[in-house]
Amino acid sequence: MITWFRLLRCEDLLLRSPPALENYDGHTPQGRAHGSSFAHRGELRQAKRIVVKLGSAVVTRGDECGLALGRLASIVEQVAMLQNQGREMMIVTSGAVAFGKQRLRHEILLSQSVRQALHSGHNQLKDMSLPVLEARACAAAGQSGLMALYEAMFTQYSTCTAQVLVTNLDFHDDQKRQNLNSTLQELLRMNIVPIINTNDAVVPPPEPNSDLQGVNVISIKDNDSLAARLAVEMKADLLIALSDVEGLYNSPPGTDDAKLIDIFYPGDQQSITYGTKSRVGIGGMEAKVKAALWALQGGTSVVIANGTHPKVTGHVITDIVEGKKVGTFFSEIKPAGPTVEQQTEMARNSGRTLASLHPDQRSEIICNLAELLTERKDEILAANKMDMDLAVNAGHLPPAMLKRLSLSPAKLNSLAIGLRQIAVAAQDSVGRVLRRTRVAHNLELEQITVPIGVLLVIFEARPDCLPQVGALAIASGNALLLKGGKEAANTNRVLHQLTQEALSMHGVREAVQLVSTREEVEDLCRLDKMIDLIIPRGSSQLVRDIQRAAKGIPVLGHSEGICHVYVDSDASIDKVIKIVRDSKCDYPAACNAMETLLIHRDILRTPLFDQIIDMLRTERVKIHAGPRFASYLTFSPSEAKSLRIEYGDLECCMEVVDSMHEAVDHIHKYGSSHTDVIITENEDTAEQFLQQLDSACVFWNASSRFADGYRFGLGAEVGISTARIHARGPVGLEGLLTTKWVLRGDGHTAADFSENGTMKYLHENLPVGQSLAGQRDSN
Repeated sequence: MITWFRLLRCEDLLLRSPPALENYDGHTPQGRAHGSSFAHRGELRQAKRIVVKLGSAVVTRGDECGLALGRLASIVEQVAMLQNQGREMMIVTSGAVAFGKQRLRHEILLSQSVRQALHSGHNQLKDMSLPVLEARACAAAGQSGLMALYEAMFTQYSTCTAQVLVTNLDFHDDQKRQNLNSTLQELLRMNIVPIINTNDAVVPPPEPNSDLQGVNVISIKDNDSLAARLAVEMKADLLIALSDVEGLYNSPPGTDDAKLIDIFYPGDQQSITYGTKSRVGIGGMEAKVKAALWALQGGTSVVIANGTHPKVTGHVITDIVEGKKVGTFFSEIKPAGPTVEQQTEMARNSGRTLASLHPDQRSEIICNLAELLTERKDEILAANKMDMDLAVNAGHLPPAMLKRLSLSPAKLNSLAIGLRQIAVAAQDSVGRVLRRTRVAHNLELEQITVPIGVLLVIFEARPDCLPQVGALAIASGNALLLKGGKEAANTNRVLHQLTQEALSMHGVREAVQLVSTREEVEDLCRLDKMIDLIIPRGSSQLVRDIQRAAKGIPVLGHSEGICHVYVDSDASIDKVIKIVRDSKCDYPAACNAMETLLIHRDILRTPLFDQIIDMLRTERVKIHAGPRFASYLTFSPSEAKSLRIEYGDLECCMEVVDSMHEAVDHIHKYGSSHTDVIITENEDTAEQFLQQLDSACVFWNASSRFADGYRFGLGAEVGISTARIHARGPVGLEGLLTTKWVLRGDGHTAADFSENGTMKYLHENLPVGQSLAGQRDSN
């Protein structure tokens, strides 16, 4: 009955046509002539036929007896999901030997236990020893059980499987190879996942002198070479080889200088030092690389990745197919420029030199950049016009984004003024003494400001951000990695060239890098060992996406800009109209624009209330009524769906409160701790509001649009932070610095201050002015 049920079920599945494979952008990929592999990771989304190779270390448990069921289950789920998307999936699996070893050991132990119980009693059970199990016998015992396990797992996802056992001879005999190809093609046509393994019960030794001798010949020594041969034979688009290492390293993993190679090119083989083989299996990384290069030569793209990591196993295959930076991607096309890892390394090294420059030299670089912005404005504006024309013709950017993208002579002049302000601030930034203490005689301790390290700033269609952030990074001695929106690609390129031209005057050209490759933002967020702080500048959605994607890297940003303006009962009519109009209508897409207007109950049905409504109507602001405001009106505007909405447009929520304290409670509950305003002539009420409200920026009788680094006199800002650790509010130069402690002694040791020591702590605070090092320099 079970057999017939399975057959009927498979027939039913075969009657269904597989769903059409959709590309990343929603379009069905065009057919790709086999013979050329994908050049970039992003193109892996188009892979139609995929071979997944599961190494022995992936399939087996750490004790090498039995299978790692949890890992297998997550891998099966991913393969089934891709199969149900319309892709053609094939699995090359190890594990038969390990599964068989577990079964045979169990049977031998059971048999020995029975015999010893009959002849010698139970006391001698502890002396039992297991014989050495021959691998072919283990494979014979384990193959059927392994396949049954796969079948049971795939059944949960309505996916049929079929087992195919092969040997080296099946590929060397033309007729057998054609039969194998025909069988696999038919299985794929019927939407069945073939599960292929070497027939380890009868596998012959590999053919001598026939390993990797061209596209048509490869000796099947292990499942790596089997997977490569199968992928080429079946004209697969992608081969995913899962092992117990993250990918290919430039030296054996675990050594001090070992670095994971993101993209490997055939010409890079001489730069690799291979280590030992994995704990199980008969292959090794060298065998994997040779097999991968052989498959690449045959037109199949290859990725080697870790299939055993508990945090990523559940999505490693789908991540690879989505083009994410996982493992090592093999490519025949080497880009002309450096990789993003190399860019980050260059930025860090040059950034350390930048931090060691004299403050006057850093100021000189920034002033030079300010001059270049005005001297070369025609070049900048020409590039910006190209970006604007492309954006307008594409028609996908809203008016607010087009406004951000556009540059003008006035905007460039304003940028230059801001940069000169930063240049002045750079004179007293890095190396400033915040605290100095004489711990004991001839033992002085200083806390001084230092750069954070390497900053990654991600910004959307906002090219003016590049020189602003570049100047702040230069002033604070930080290395900088910039990822701009593609909408401003031409403008960003010119502005970056000018920034590097200014940096060149003191030999630190590489301190600011522009990422112009196909690097995804999520991939940049994985560089946790190279980047010290991520600063997103853009929409709240961008900030949230980066906060989720960041892997161990702090993110300086605000989740949303839900800013409130509270109109108190003692507010001035003139001030209310001016402040509300500016807060909402000046630049509604800005993160510091008003999103909720809170009205004291006593203002309802007064001339002031009518004037507020008339002004908003004149400015074409759509009002959404809060639940309490709606209850006061017979015919009210549409009720707000939520009191936590950042509209980013000419829309706002209006709500009624009974007091300043209720306004504070409302803001604490629904706000985002960004910028909040009170309008009142009552000084006591205003001071209570300023003290009680816990937001990054709290204003009295001033527009929320003042929450800006330029308006604060910071010269510029890298963004606005609503976090409570490190910088908060508009983040300028000070927010890009951290501190370190410097102790200057005279042969002191901790033992000198032990309980019986002769010295004692003084902890005498010294004046904080120029650092001792600066005094020595001046002398």
